[in-house]
Amino acid sequence: MSEPTTTPGEGFHPRLPDAAAQSGRPLRTRLHHVRADALDGDTAQTGGMRRFAAVSGTTVGSEKLWMGQTHVAPATASSDHHHGESETAIHVVSGHPEFVFVDDSGDEPEEVRLRTSPGDYIFVPPFVPHREENPDPTEEAVVVIARSTQEAIVVNLPRLYPLRPGKEA
Repeated sequence: MSEPTTTPGEGFHPRLPDAAAQSGRPLRTRLHHVRADALDGDTAQTGGMRRFAAVSGTTVGSEKLWMGQTHVAPATASSDHHHGESETAIHVVSGHPEFVFVDDSGDEPEEVRLRTSPGDYIFVPPFVPHREENPDPTEEAVVVIARSTQEAIVVNLPRLYPLRPGKEA
């Protein structure tokens, strides 16, 4: 076995006592294990789906990240919504959910439907209105979501439409 390339407190795990003292918060020094049966359903919701937080400011003290699951029942569509300033990454675990948004980059706005399968990924930029649909009559659709904010920002909308800069709903 070769010599380690870093010494304790250097490299990948630097010691940061000054940063902890400056922030007024104790240094976060341990991993958090959130079991599948301990997901938190007390998070922002949208009609037609259920969100469960795993990693959030509330559950583990994250400061820049939210991660959890969304479940859409068979033959169900969520309400139209967006996630404010959050970037959202979605990984399809089961089912064949469809993600619907309005593309207004052409002459006429056009509704676009992204049909997915398990293993697929979707990226939702900040403030983009969309909805999730599960057209399957028998199988629930489950996705894992990661957001660039520590809480699940959800802005429910009366309809699906493109937002103009400065007119975020």
